[in-house]
Amino acid sequence: MQKRNIFLSGLLAFTMASCATIEDSNMDSQSMNAHGKLPASARTLDMFKPGSEVCYDREVMGETFVVDAHNHFRPFGGAAKSMDEINSYLLDTGVLFVNVFGIGQSLPVDSTCEYYLDCIGTPARPSMKNDFVNASNYLDSDPEGTVMTMSMTFPDLANPENVAAQIAVMDEEFPGMFKWMGEVNLVKQALFGNHHSAAPQSAIADWSEFMTILRDRDIPISIHSDLGSDDQPMKYAYLMDEVLRLYPDNKIVWVHMGLSKELPSINPDTHITKMQDYLDRYPNLMLDITWRVIFDNYFQEPDMRAKYAAFFEYNSDRILPGTDFVASHKKTYEVYKNEVLANSDIFKDLSNTAFRNIALGQNYFDIAGMDYTAPDVCK
Repeated sequence: MQKRNIFLSGLLAFTMASCATIEDSNMDSQSMNAHGKLPASARTLDMFKPGSEVCYDREVMGETFVVDAHNHFRPFGGAAKSMDEINSYLLDTGVLFVNVFGIGQSLPVDSTCEYYLDCIGTPARPSMKNDFVNASNYLDSDPEGTVMTMSMTFPDLANPENVAAQIAVMDEEFPGMFKWMGEVNLVKQALFGNHHSAAPQSAIADWSEFMTILRDRDIPISIHSDLGSDDQPMKYAYLMDEVLRLYPDNKIVWVHMGLSKELPSINPDTHITKMQDYLDRYPNLMLDITWRVIFDNYFQEPDMRAKYAAFFEYNSDRILPGTDFVASHKKTYEVYKNEVLANSDIFKDLSNTAFRNIALGQNYFDIAGMDYTAPDVCK
């Protein structure tokens, strides 16, 4: 309670100080892209190796993230970009570390639909196929210049009885390759029209077997769990309450901070206070601030933006960056670049310490147990 009160009392002061400085940075995506910096050639993996004495110059090297902790290398349906092409997107935008997600629920292989919202009524079901394809593509491509972390996206959280056995299959086929789990869907309202529903609260206790495997292997899990919608902002909060209550020792990443297209206008004070309460009570919880829905709806208006900047500053060791890019064959480099710029824009308002933790990846290296270290920011 004392920590939360300190945070809330400091929020107003930070907000007032920040509003004047972010007025000019509160630009639409078109002007932001025109002014965005992507000096990819200035960033190399050597900078992030322990013992490197190179400091990071935000003015010269840009203020976009180096880590994309939420990138779907497989689309919902249809053809995907090749891994080599995605790797070129990463290098061209200065992204050196990436989580290789499949898709939590994918469309049937015999469907001509490529995006679930374009084919309401077509079922979107959990599947192992995307994870197999990602791992196979990685072995075939052997991408250079980046560090890719394979992630298991197949679990059906509503029916978890086979997840441990499926992990064993992945172990046999691709030993030691998968170091992350997610994005997996606890409740995703956007998929309700595709035979998806919120996982029942009673099923969460049955995650115990696979959550033990993850905990023993020190593997994080990224969970999509909508807080609610504009008419009921906290409708589904009880689901993540149950997850965190039952599995406090697991490394859990709550993607999008629980926000969604169905919740574009929650009161920022209500949302921030809720997230702060979770972070205070559960030390192993981290928040993923990916998806430009957040930028478009919450980081545009100066007062609101300043409140979230203060929240990230205060909790700078608990935040992960990324795009939530979906690598459909229809997507282009310009799409990915704009996602990087939009999802990085808030970092311009953060201190060097917070920028190092979030944008330069120290939080990601810590949660993933990676032998990399974010460089210090040049004074």
